[in-house]
Amino acid sequence: MLPFNTIEEATTFLGRNLTVAETLWFNYSAQKSDFYLYCHNILFLFLIFTFVPLPLVFFETMRSLGFLKYKIQPKVKTSLSEMFRCYKDVMRMFVLLVGPLQLSSCPSIKMVGIRTGLPLPSMWEILAQLTVYFMIEDYTNYWIHRFLHGKWGYENIHRVHHVYSAPIGFAAPYAHWLEVLILGIPTFLGPAIVPGHMITFWLWIALRQIEAIGTHSGYYFPWTPTKYIPFYGGADYHDYHHYVGQQSQSNFASVFTYCDYIYGTDKGYRYHKKVLRKLKVQSRIYGTQNGGSYYAFTQDLKSE
Repeated sequence: MLPFNTIEEATTFLGRNLTVAETLWFNYSAQKSDFYLYCHNILFLFLIFTFVPLPLVFFETMRSLGFLKYKIQPKVKTSLSEMFRCYKDVMRMFVLLVGPLQLSSCPSIKMVGIRTGLPLPSMWEILAQLTVYFMIEDYTNYWIHRFLHGKWGYENIHRVHHVYSAPIGFAAPYAHWLEVLILGIPTFLGPAIVPGHMITFWLWIALRQIEAIGTHSGYYFPWTPTKYIPFYGGADYHDYHHYVGQQSQSNFASVFTYCDYIYGTDKGYRYHKKVLRKLKVQSRIYGTQNGGSYYAFTQDLKSE
């Protein structure tokens, strides 16, 4: 709750007029408690988990409209009933664990210094803090993910998430309850180290979940703007990790690729992409010079 009753009091405190954004924030939040504002995350997560994957459901069920060419594993088709079952399981986890966890963690948010008052952060401050949050989450998530691919971690916890060897958008938060708790640590670590405004925190939680849904979409669209982000992994990168499954020792990072590159856990993926590129080139050669003999091409691969 803001310590001002009127905009005039806020103006006097800041020593300047409020910006348009600050005026809107004052009008909305002045009489609302910090707990109430923090609980907006529950609504945001529900809306994101429910509506952001819906275009992917449309792509999956309407393959005849030409979306199949963007599917990373085109031979795998997930039925509407399977996707709805996944959504129900995610919502069950949301109601029983994620929601209560969000409610109970409000005191820790205040303790680390996330604020709700004025002034609002600048756009550059928000961008800088979000970048730090993504970097911290990515690094810590990388090591937790590697642990979960150990024998005990995978068999007892992480195998639930890998039920979907060809991931779908609704499956981004689909995981064992203990994994949901563990992976909450990297998510909150960034805001705890570099606390900012509640608006920045809202954006962080929303963007991280939207990114996770995109990474688990199962589709790669060449026009996606994220391909211009340095070291960004994306759907194709993470899809390989699910495709390999339990034996995967590649592509552990959640967002970027630099950890996998530094620690050598992207070699399987890079070899996979090399083979696919060679497949495309040589299939054209054999398709024109050898009557499209795929057998001849595979024999060449085996001989190398």
